[in-house]
Amino acid sequence: MPAPNSSVVTCIPTLPPRAPDSHKGDFGRVLLVTGSRGMSGAAVLCGTAALRGGAGLVRLAVPADILPIVAAGNPCYMTAPLPQDESGRLAGGAEAELLELARAQDVLAVGPGLGRSDALTALLAALLSQTTTPVVLDADGLNAFDERPERLRRGGAPLVITPHPGEFGRLIGQDIKAVQAARVDLAARFAAEHGAVVVLKGYGTVVTDGRRVYRNQTGNPGMATGGSGDVLTGLVAALLGQGLEAFAAAQLGVYLHGLAGDLARDARGEVGLIAADLLDRLPEAFRRHAGAKAG
Repeated sequence: MPAPNSSVVTCIPTLPPRAPDSHKGDFGRVLLVTGSRGMSGAAVLCGTAALRGGAGLVRLAVPADILPIVAAGNPCYMTAPLPQDESGRLAGGAEAELLELARAQDVLAVGPGLGRSDALTALLAALLSQTTTPVVLDADGLNAFDERPERLRRGGAPLVITPHPGEFGRLIGQDIKAVQAARVDLAARFAAEHGAVVVLKGYGTVVTDGRRVYRNQTGNPGMATGGSGDVLTGLVAALLGQGLEAFAAAQLGVYLHGLAGDLARDARGEVGLIAADLLDRLPEAFRRHAGAKAG
């Protein structure tokens, strides 16, 4: 059932056709703040998903030590090394450089593989409060705001958060069982209160801005594997960069992410499915969706 005062959305948006004289600047400059020592794969998956999602220019801001690994993961995105702490996570000293990088972007995606520290919490709070660029916040980006969701408010600047039930529960101070018992209601109320689009992941992923609610029908249990969420983060950021408003970008991203998972399952089965398989199937997912809309 929809939350009070919200309407159910079933129509899936799509991207407009690309003009013949398009150039890469037309499709969004996306900065991904991601990765730490031992979590370089999250950065590669997120960055490649942004590319497969159609972003014109993708740059990954990562701790300096993992930059060679991340850069080798895909030759099609750019990288920027940032100061790190002794554990290989972004350091508080990265704030000025990160804010400077962010000013030149159309979209920020923050969180996959960052790890957790007090300095990171302060760094991410500064990033959200000092930029008006649309932000997709996931994983450790969200964990930095556990039980302090008021710090997510951005004064009208677009924000999409993509928690799984555990992350959402920590954010609102409830356990997973309570979240799962009232997924739509809790997500819609949080979205309305904090001016965000909430993507509450899981079976029947919920997308809501507090006024509208979409329940996704694509996807399968094979997608319950490490890295799937990193792919979704990069994909939603790419769609924001191409001009979709936040709710539409989140809705289309969730739908295509699940469809890519279904195509991968059909080709490989559920058990052996890995997150990289979603990247391989995203182009076909876009084609199928566009074809269905045209038909």
